[in-house]
Amino acid sequence: MGTKHEQKQRKESTIEARANRRIRRKLLLIALVVIAMLVSYWQFADTLSMQSLAAREAELRAWQREHPWVAYGVAFAAYVLITGLSLPGATVLTLACGWFFGWVRGVVLVSFASTTGATVAFLVSRYLLRDTIVHRFGDRLKDFDRALEREGPYYLLMLRLIPAVPFFVINVVMGLTPMRVRTFWWVSQLGMLPGTIVYVYAGAAVPDLHTLASKGVEGILSPRLMFAFALLGLMPLLLRKVADRWGPRRAAAAIESK
Repeated sequence: MGTKHEQKQRKESTIEARANRRIRRKLLLIALVVIAMLVSYWQFADTLSMQSLAAREAELRAWQREHPWVAYGVAFAAYVLITGLSLPGATVLTLACGWFFGWVRGVVLVSFASTTGATVAFLVSRYLLRDTIVHRFGDRLKDFDRALEREGPYYLLMLRLIPAVPFFVINVVMGLTPMRVRTFWWVSQLGMLPGTIVYVYAGAAVPDLHTLASKGVEGILSPRLMFAFALLGLMPLLLRKVADRWGPRRAAAAIESK
């Protein structure tokens, strides 16, 4: 009996030691993420402001002509960094990409970069917080998890289409759910695309960054752009009409099948 008791104690000690190591790794990663956010914001907050970009407009154009592919890579990396670390500035960068690369190329770049950054934030949230939330509220989350497995794609799409809901909140919250990474990626790509198209188009319509820096989006509003923003605001209502006709479960299945 003593031997079995000792073996049980050793086993429990090993499990506890592993759990403590996992906790220490997560705390270390949390600290690194927070430090990366603070350092990135301190380093790039002024650089990526519209006023700063406008002051370097001619320099940026010349650099783009000399290094076109590097420009795409830098813009993509900057966008992933901002969205992945949930830093402010994504809207400014979206408008700047429209002015810098044009509408079509800007939409492609921003669409994939924003989804990549959102997925990074989703995975960080899942790794750092999901186990803790499940351990603390596991029993109460079972029904919620089952509902998300059935209808999660539909609700994620609805949240992506509502501009009032901050995207970084959606990324973090969805990381706490059992949603598959592939589903999160494709639904986010689809749900953020309309807003990306409109904002990149607004940036592409800017004659120069000085106008945008001094007057904002309101200074470049045209009837066509106003119609695009109005249509963007109506999209959640249109999707709701579709869901009322099909039901959230069928709508979710149709979205996920894409």
